[in-house]
Amino acid sequence: MYKVMIIDDEPIIVEGISRMVPWDKYNCKVIATAHDGIEGAELIREHKPNIIFSDIAMPGLDGLTMIAGLKSEFPDMMICILTGYRDFDYAQQAIRLGVTRFLLKPSNMDEIEEAIQVMTERLKKKSVDLVATEEGGDELTATIDEDSSASSFIVKNAMKFIEENYKKKLTLSEVAEKTYVSQWHLSKLLNKHTGKSFSELLNSVRISKAKELLSDSSLRIGDIAEAVGFVDLAHFSRVFKKIMGISANEYRNRIAKDDIH
Repeated sequence: MYKVMIIDDEPIIVEGISRMVPWDKYNCKVIATAHDGIEGAELIREHKPNIIFSDIAMPGLDGLTMIAGLKSEFPDMMICILTGYRDFDYAQQAIRLGVTRFLLKPSNMDEIEEAIQVMTERLKKKSVDLVATEEGGDELTATIDEDSSASSFIVKNAMKFIEENYKKKLTLSEVAEKTYVSQWHLSKLLNKHTGKSFSELLNSVRISKAKELLSDSSLRIGDIAEAVGFVDLAHFSRVFKKIMGISANEYRNRIAKDDIH
């Protein structure tokens, strides 16, 4: 029995799909519904559905980032998008990220059932492939290929968020929430794609910004440390020296002498 979840901020759509689709025919069961992306993400982690029907234009939701997050963290999950958003590039990006079907509202029952059929067939094929892999020892690369564009999308968004918010007290948890993945999964992705941990990436961005500010000799080093997000000068000094190999003061003196830029 395949577990299905429906996410839409319009209760009539959630209710309609839940009740009108002959789920038994496709060996499916609706195990949860949600009316916004945050609640949806929590329920997805709790129930781990095989199939999701979701809107991507709900308040406070970045739909593409949500899709990327789900496909990266749960690569075998089938996603069908229901949306009134008629943008071809957006649809293409969603499909690149691993969406199985992109249905425009209002969708008729034939379209919805066709999407369910395709998704259940793909799930069956994945199970067969997995058994064959376990028996034959062949490597399964399809899942890895499918989720690599989603993972790259997540890392790109995470880095963009860090770049825009490095001045604040930023946590891995906050960035994970913005990219719709768990902290553990984001940490793994950042390490895999950049070779660095979250704190190393955050510190790299902060020190890079600090280097720009150090060229202004009227700014005190303590003020620069605070401006780039460090809570105390001692911590800033340790991190700066670790990354640059010299102290912030030495770096400033070298800039003054035009030895380094």
